[in-house]
Amino acid sequence: MTAVQLNAMNTELWQSIGAIADSEPLMKRLTRYAKKLVKEKEDPTLMTKEEFMAMLDEAEKGPSKRFDSVEELDKYIRSL
Repeated sequence: MTAVQLNAMNTELWQSIGAIADSEPLMKRLTRYAKKLVKEKEDPTLMTKEEFMAMLDEAEKGPSKRFDSVEELDKYIRSL
């Protein structure tokens, strides 16, 4: 995204905030949503359902391992 595009979005955001600034319920909703967005940005493990399903499809194509017991799994993990 270019600096011009970012500046335009920033201006649009502040105009929208100004339009609802006199409404306490709307400002509360906006604040909750902004906090949710911050959490999403901070958590790199979050992904869409489509991204998750694509990862599963890709994993099915590769080699796999099967363990008959927890002990075998534990032994394998410790050997890594």
